[in-house]
Amino acid sequence: MSNYYTKPYKKRNYKPFIWIVSIILIGAIAILSRLPGVENFDAFDITILPLMNAIFNSFTFIFLVLALIMIKKGNVDAHMKMIYAALTTTTLFLVTYVTFHFLAPSTPYGGEGILRPIYFFVLITHIVLAAGIVPLVLISVTRAWNRNVELHRKIARITMPLWLYVAFTGVLVYILIRPYY
Repeated sequence: MSNYYTKPYKKRNYKPFIWIVSIILIGAIAILSRLPGVENFDAFDITILPLMNAIFNSFTFIFLVLALIMIKKGNVDAHMKMIYAALTTTTLFLVTYVTFHFLAPSTPYGGEGILRPIYFFVLITHIVLAAGIVPLVLISVTRAWNRNVELHRKIARITMPLWLYVAFTGVLVYILIRPYY
C-alpha cells in the first residue's frame, strides 16, 4: 500500500483554479475554431500536428487503461503515475491541437455514404465531451490531491469512462478525416 495517505498535506481550495483553467482552455479552443488560420505559413508541414494529436490521444488512452488496472489492483502509486502520464500526454495533445488550429483553416470532412453520419456523430460527441472532460479531470485530480478519497472515487467513476471515450474518439476522428488534410 502507498504511503501517500500518511504523508503530511494541506487541503487547498482548487475551485478558482478549476474554473479559470476550464474557461481559458474551452474558450481558447472555441475561438480558435472560428479563426481562418495563418496564411502562407511554411515554417514546417503543419499536417504532422493532427498525427501527433492522434498519437498523444493514443498514449492518453493507454495510460488511462493502465491507471484503471492499477487502481483496481490497489496500487495507488502506480495509478497516480499513470494519471500523471495521461495528464502529460493530454497537455501535449492540447499544445499541438491549439497550434494546428491556430495555423490551419478548418478541414472539411469529404466522406460520403454511411461514414458521413458516423463521422459527425463521433465528432460532435467527442467535442461536447472533450469540453466537459476539462473540469471533470481537474476536479478528480484536485480531490485526490486533497485526499478526499470518497469524493474522488465518486467523480472518477464519471471522469474515467468519459476521458477514455474522448481519447479514443480523438484517434477515430483523426483516422476518419486524415484523407482530407
